[in-house]
Amino acid sequence: METSVLICDYSYHYKAFNHNMKGELQTYLFRLQTEGSCKVYVQDEEFKMTGGDLLLLKPGDDYHLVVEEPHKEGRLSSGDYYLFCEGEWIDSWWKRHHRSTVSHIGLDDKLVSLWRSMLLEKRRGPLEENIELSDALLRGLCLYIDRAIKENIQTDRSVSSTLKLKRFIEEHATVTFKLEEAARYAGLSLSRAVRLFKEHYGQTMIQYAIEIRLNAALERMKYSDMTLEHIAETCGFASYSYFHRVFRSHFGMSPAEYLKSQAHQSIDLEHL
Repeated sequence: METSVLICDYSYHYKAFNHNMKGELQTYLFRLQTEGSCKVYVQDEEFKMTGGDLLLLKPGDDYHLVVEEPHKEGRLSSGDYYLFCEGEWIDSWWKRHHRSTVSHIGLDDKLVSLWRSMLLEKRRGPLEENIELSDALLRGLCLYIDRAIKENIQTDRSVSSTLKLKRFIEEHATVTFKLEEAARYAGLSLSRAVRLFKEHYGQTMIQYAIEIRLNAALERMKYSDMTLEHIAETCGFASYSYFHRVFRSHFGMSPAEYLKSQAHQSIDLEHL
């Protein structure tokens, strides 16, 4: 099933701008507002878009974009990533879920990075662009959009904040970080961050970080030739002795004993 990225770019509007595609939209259109604001009219319904708002349109939709004059001279009136796409895979993806015309998903670094990577690939031009890579990036963007929509459906600020805590821990678990940094990222005090995370996920932030570190360590132990000391270091454990203690507590054996058990299992499988 194919996809096709027709246009992908970023636009700035420092002055009033008016774009009307009434009845002319032939492809899917995705538009992520990053800066400033604008008004969008779809099927005669008005939407006010600000930073972090995502517009999703299908072929046949009416589309009218209005960017008003900035209130202060020199101030950016509107900035957005946008793309036009089509293809069987996009048709199938569109039908999987009902998605609102405009959803607030925030400016997630990973989502923006996917969009920017697709933009840069398109700018290589038809002779240098890797079509397979562009299509893969588009599919990744679509799937990430669904995740972002799902996670931002909740309007409860405490839910949004704990998701930010969770994402921060997932991204930083294998390096040394302080709980104060996670709390600051989520816009919370440390005490509130600790309490909210435990309430929503039934474990402390440290316990969740250790869970991620141990999973990463197991992967390295199974599929790499790294020493146990190096594994402990690259998975965020302060020392090998701490890694050894935590590992034994969770799995009932030391890291070295685990490696031996895995080696014996491999030998047994070879003789089946």
